[in-house]
Amino acid sequence: MDCQEAEEVPSEDPVPRNGIGLTEFSDEILLNILKFVPRYDLILSMRKVCKKFANLCLDKSLISKVLLSRDYQVNDNKVKEMVKETATKIQELNVSGCYWLCPQTIDQISRCKSLVRLDLSDCRLTSLRLSKMLSCLRSLRSLAIDINHGFDSSQLNSESKATLSQVTELKQTLYTPSYGVVPCCTNLERLLLYFEINDYTRDGTMVSCQLMVGQSSVPHYENLNIFYARLAPGYVNQIVMRLYLAVFSVRVPENLRAFVISIPGNFPESGAAAKNILEGMAKNAALEALQLPKTWVDSTSFLQNLKLTAPSYLNFSRCMVLGSHLIHRMLNDGKDFRSLISLNLSGCIHCLSTDSSRNADDDIDWEVPETLVSACPNLQHLNLTAAHHHSHQGSGKHLCAILAKLKNLHSLALPVCSISDEVKNSGSPPAHSVQPSGHSLTFGFKKNIRIGVKTYHPKNSLEQSDQNSPNSSFRGLLEAVPFVYEIELIGSSFSSSMPRNEPAIRKELPPCPQAKQIGDEEVAWLSHLKLLKSLTLAQLPGILNGAGLLQVGMMCKELRVLSLANLGMLKKVTYMPYLIECFKHCKQLKDLRLEQPYISANIQFFQALTHCVALERLCIISRNGTFQPDAVMLFMEHCCNVIMLHMFMGETLVASKNMQQALLQRFKAERPALNVVIYPLLHEGLADVIRDVPLTHLDEITLFKSRVAEEPPKLWW
Repeated sequence: MDCQEAEEVPSEDPVPRNGIGLTEFSDEILLNILKFVPRYDLILSMRKVCKKFANLCLDKSLISKVLLSRDYQVNDNKVKEMVKETATKIQELNVSGCYWLCPQTIDQISRCKSLVRLDLSDCRLTSLRLSKMLSCLRSLRSLAIDINHGFDSSQLNSESKATLSQVTELKQTLYTPSYGVVPCCTNLERLLLYFEINDYTRDGTMVSCQLMVGQSSVPHYENLNIFYARLAPGYVNQIVMRLYLAVFSVRVPENLRAFVISIPGNFPESGAAAKNILEGMAKNAALEALQLPKTWVDSTSFLQNLKLTAPSYLNFSRCMVLGSHLIHRMLNDGKDFRSLISLNLSGCIHCLSTDSSRNADDDIDWEVPETLVSACPNLQHLNLTAAHHHSHQGSGKHLCAILAKLKNLHSLALPVCSISDEVKNSGSPPAHSVQPSGHSLTFGFKKNIRIGVKTYHPKNSLEQSDQNSPNSSFRGLLEAVPFVYEIELIGSSFSSSMPRNEPAIRKELPPCPQAKQIGDEEVAWLSHLKLLKSLTLAQLPGILNGAGLLQVGMMCKELRVLSLANLGMLKKVTYMPYLIECFKHCKQLKDLRLEQPYISANIQFFQALTHCVALERLCIISRNGTFQPDAVMLFMEHCCNVIMLHMFMGETLVASKNMQQALLQRFKAERPALNVVIYPLLHEGLADVIRDVPLTHLDEITLFKSRVAEEPPKLWW
């Protein structure tokens, strides 16, 4: 059909008939519009509209880079047709997270002979299939793959090894002890390793740490610029990691700019090997990004010897050295930290206090944060969670007021106690405020009155909410950093009830007393962040009715990720009525995670969730929680975009399995990406269930963790 014929087709475009038609725009304008359309829609649908679109939709600027990562609407047929039509034009292809694509579909990628970059993370791929594919991709320079059980590098043919020898960027996720394809990549400049090996097989046998037969023991790191390794919990992961690090203890590459190792817990590395690596980096490396195992940082002297050239990322998460000493050493060695944009001090005990103040209820040594902010004025990502930072009234200063000077902040993670104003509860106690019995948001839930605590109610605007509100350092911080799109407020002693490899936690640790002052009004102040896309709230015991959540839902229209854990009283979800009302305003919400010991996922809850029309992933963690099967089924029927439903609750094993099977039978055919896991949280088989969850879901939503400044910016393309 040509352009004239296309204009005769009825259109929903509000432009009048005598106005300018879409095809009358210049090619440049149309190309800028079309770049927001999924590539498979361009190729399979839009290019058939008219001759002009037929040419534009195949323009090199649109087709050379195809991003399908986490596009849950894509299926095998769409990928095959797209590759068939544009195979010779695609130079970058990212299908990471597309775990549902069948191996035969992945095989079609070998037709894209001009590929320079290819990301196949989470895709099913054997060593034989990989060998066949790489033999056809002679131009490949960047590759991301998974190494699964049964992988054998000896099955790679000479043509595939020739391709790997030219690869300069490799991202490799290990599910079995192996070097993978690292020994074949002789010109690596960027190496990213993700260790996801389980310690035990399904039958309870300990996994051998010995590398598979045919594996070379000499990775090639001579040209390496970036080395990144992230380990899941487990002994085997740590032992295999040692083998990858062995080369560094002999010689550190001269061009190394980033050395980042993220390990949960202690890393059982011998002192000699760690010392050799640190000494090698001090001699040869000029680092821009750094994170070390916490046991390596056993003194502050190591920073004095390292060369930090225009550092952009530093992570001292859970460092064993006293935090204030670490910061003083970092900032007082004459190094320039104006280039630093990401800093993680999560779990650095007393990182903002001194030795003398450790017994003074974690009072802040104001020289530390003031020096930090002054030396790092361009920080964009800052994480201070998992520690106590208290600003007492007598000091005349507040941590939030100091952080407000960081005008470029984009993401911020703070312990709940750090935003408390002691003046809030000084003097006479506030009068009781009881919610009217006829309030439209009660939905029949029992009203709870907390003696001596003021109840907050949502306002229609920010101006109205600010009237009669006391001066708050936290509110001042939020007003001073308008570009923040991600914020986390996490209790200092919070630990998710769903760890990865251990049994579920049955009892929560008590919150910091200072955190009890933070309630609905403080949450409502978050609505000042108009660009807010991701919000995490965990262990806020001062939450009463959840009205602050409604305020956020009404004002933060861009909110896409919401994670709530242990808010208010643990045995009663007192914030549920307002949360239900909040859902009606969250039109852009894609990911929702709720963790609370007692959650009733009833018909009212799931009906409210149907207003979240963009919702894709839902995770509920509740060891004593219940769900209504009919309500779950109705929710899935209405929310067609939902492709992940994880509910780890208190229902029986039989009820959970029946619900999971019913959902898969009903919706799997029409939603190929659908992943449903419903299982009792306290069941002994939980660890085996978790290991089958796709890593993209497990890492991003199911398992709780602080994500601010978790890894260097722009780590992978």
